[in-house]
Amino acid sequence: MKKEQKLTDISTLGTQLFWDTDINNLDYQKAYVPIIARVIERGDQSEIDEIVRLYSKEIVLFTICKEIKFLPNYAIKRAIRFFPELRKEDILCYQNRKTESYHWI
Repeated sequence: MKKEQKLTDISTLGTQLFWDTDINNLDYQKAYVPIIARVIERGDQSEIDEIVRLYSKEIVLFTICKEIKFLPNYAIKRAIRFFPELRKEDILCYQNRKTESYHWI
């Protein structure tokens, strides 16, 4: 993520996406990967638009393709629906996909 970019608030994303996190203590610059992953996995179009506004489209696309280590299959499909320029073959978490189903630990 670019060093000069300053984020101060993600409250516009809604607390329902971050029910398990105290968003008042969240460092938005350091936590951009899990924030973007959470929005891709559970957010709607308005929340996608908000992370693009907060981080930039380039950072969001790069994060989806190269930095998120795991997304469920449905979230990968959602990412491609939100960003049609993406190809699943370019997404790291798709490349690392196993043919077996995952078990929760």
